[in-house]
Amino acid sequence: MHHTLTGTVRFHKSIPSRHVEGGRDVIVYLPPGYNEEKSARYPVLYMHDGQNLFDAATAFLNQEWGLDELVEDLIREGIIEPLIIVGIYNAGEKRIEEYTHVRDRKGHGGRARLHARFMVEELKPFIDREYRTLPDTANTGLGGSSLGGLATLYIGLHHPETFGKLIVMSPSVWWAQRAILREVRKANARFNQKIWLDTGTCEGNNPEACIRNVRDLRDALLGRGWKLGHDLRHVEDEGAGHNERAWGYRMKDALTFLFSSPLVERSEEFDAEMELHY
Repeated sequence: MHHTLTGTVRFHKSIPSRHVEGGRDVIVYLPPGYNEEKSARYPVLYMHDGQNLFDAATAFLNQEWGLDELVEDLIREGIIEPLIIVGIYNAGEKRIEEYTHVRDRKGHGGRARLHARFMVEELKPFIDREYRTLPDTANTGLGGSSLGGLATLYIGLHHPETFGKLIVMSPSVWWAQRAILREVRKANARFNQKIWLDTGTCEGNNPEACIRNVRDLRDALLGRGWKLGHDLRHVEDEGAGHNERAWGYRMKDALTFLFSSPLVERSEEFDAEMELHY
């Protein structure tokens, strides 16, 4: 399979870590003009399952999100602000272990806390040293899908001082008897974060359960103080499955919600405090 990368992309092999075995490979997308505008600094979006984002040659089943092409277009059209995207490769066979915060009944999983320490204590400082970032909370996002969405929300809840924007796509709420709902409900108060939350209506063998799980997660967040249309957007994508194509498609609206250009007025669709569906 040939490579399908677009724009300026850099690769860092095996960033060392005290917390995750073998370190992690990282792919970094840089916005148009990054190499010319030497004084400009940029917000950063960290994304799980980094090998699936930009390149069909490395993606699961050779199905990439097409995130590089999408972001190039959105930036050039002035819809979103220029940003850096950091794709963190997953741990392969140990992906489930790393993207879950508690063990299931079979004893699998439960290493997301160490993954979070790698991101906060090692990866983010590395990126902030190597690139011209805006390192504050409001300009730092984290995203992922499926188990990556689960990990995103868990890490966001426990590190609100680091990640101010979360993209939680098709999260695996079902893991360990819906343990993530307990994490949300025991939070002391709503953090100062904006969250994109979504699911497709045709995911998995039991789509109704997937929809119900994400609605329950939405309601748990509302119970902790998030407000629909303000700092929380919940989308049910009609007819969408659980795959890279669906997640890549929804990224346009997710990025517009979280990283919209200051020159673009928010539409009533984003301002209304109501639940929105595709």
